[in-house]
Amino acid sequence: MDPTTPLLNSHGGETEEDYEPARKWSDVKRVLATESAKMWTIAVPIGFSIICQYGVTSVTNIFVGHIGEIELSAVSISLSVIGTFSFGFLLGMGSALETLCGQAFGAGQVNMLGIYMQRSWIILFVSCIVLLPIYIFATPVLRLLGQAEEISVAAGDFTILTIPQLFSMAFTFPTSKFLQAQSKVTAIAWIGFIALLLHTGMLWLFLMVFGWGTNGAALAFNITNWLTAISQIVYVVGWCNEGWTGLSWLAFKEIWAFVRLSIASAVMLCLELWYMMSIIVLTGHLDNAVIAVDSLSICMNINGLEAMLFIGINAAISVRVSNELGLGRPRAAKYSVYVTVLESLLIGLVFMVAIIIARDDFAVIFTSSKGLQRAVAKLAYLLGITMVLNSVQPVISGVAIGGGWQGLVAYINLGSYYIFGLPFGYFLGYKLNLGVMGLWSGMIAGTALQTVLLMFVLYKTNWNKEVEETMERMKKWGGSASTEKEVIA
Repeated sequence: MDPTTPLLNSHGGETEEDYEPARKWSDVKRVLATESAKMWTIAVPIGFSIICQYGVTSVTNIFVGHIGEIELSAVSISLSVIGTFSFGFLLGMGSALETLCGQAFGAGQVNMLGIYMQRSWIILFVSCIVLLPIYIFATPVLRLLGQAEEISVAAGDFTILTIPQLFSMAFTFPTSKFLQAQSKVTAIAWIGFIALLLHTGMLWLFLMVFGWGTNGAALAFNITNWLTAISQIVYVVGWCNEGWTGLSWLAFKEIWAFVRLSIASAVMLCLELWYMMSIIVLTGHLDNAVIAVDSLSICMNINGLEAMLFIGINAAISVRVSNELGLGRPRAAKYSVYVTVLESLLIGLVFMVAIIIARDDFAVIFTSSKGLQRAVAKLAYLLGITMVLNSVQPVISGVAIGGGWQGLVAYINLGSYYIFGLPFGYFLGYKLNLGVMGLWSGMIAGTALQTVLLMFVLYKTNWNKEVEETMERMKKWGGSASTEKEVIA
């Protein structure tokens, strides 16, 4: 079977049989080898492209960090607070597409993928307009969150300059999900890699040669993100004729029901992404806030690079689960989850060991300040623990997206993160005077609780029932509509 379309022999035609129960070690090895090949065929290009996408932010911080500590704090606050807020909301809204496109592709309704993508473009573009006031009034928002005046003003100015990048995400996220559902991920990886190279070159030119400072960083950030969006759309229109049949009025059909699923997806992912963003905000209230924010921002950049890899695996397992459910193979869906969780945990442990070994050295990438490098080294052990948790948690969230469980996971995230984790972190950081280490330790406890609860949900999942619910969802979202012809371009 072609690994680039791992779940279908033909669209809507004859399909593979489901796995037999793995009762012997030879069966386990066969399942492990088969599922590993299928998952990594999807995950490697997606993970690489997401690392490149995140690398655009990290490289921006690296270049700005060598201008000055205030500039680094301002850009870090802008990208990690305002940027992460919008990124999380729009990525979540776009993740509804991940559920529907993956299940539709598995069920053979490939012609509906382009309709779903157009629906998501409309919804995300309107969402960008809703988010716009946060960008325009970023300085008072950051003041309200308790950030230092100097950092708030500089971060607010930078945020306004990145408004064009906000609207690029309305097209980048849906187009990526459209391609991921069909396992057409090589193009995404190439686009991301070329964009990162161009971004690095523009930063060097604008900051090092022209001396434009944070204004040059914002300009490079906008250009890079729009080049990515436009390149993906060109690829879809030019090379995805089966899933893309042109602009269609069907994009407006059932749009409110689509919005509801999008909001559920957004809430689920936002509660996760904003959780780590909130530690930056709380750290801004500590004594010596510049050093505290800078050291934590460097750790969050390293953590984010590792998290982007596992978000790639998150996307891959979402595709695997949604395709298998759409294809009616419950045991294959279950086994793909087990294999992915096991392998992700092993990778997370490797990352933890590596970061602890390099704890005294990795900060030099971001800063020349010896004091800041020592502050980062003190946080290395917490960073290592966070990396292990990040290796499992995004995978389980990907399963939730693939199965359409966004509402349930949103409640688990709310309780684990905001009812338990944040108050516990605040208690350790401020009441026990443990500072940034206390804040981070409490939040790690919240992530650990969430991971345990999600593992329990997986253990109790009835995969046969999930297949039945997927069939019902396909009838509701695509059954009759898929035969209509209302193409306008």
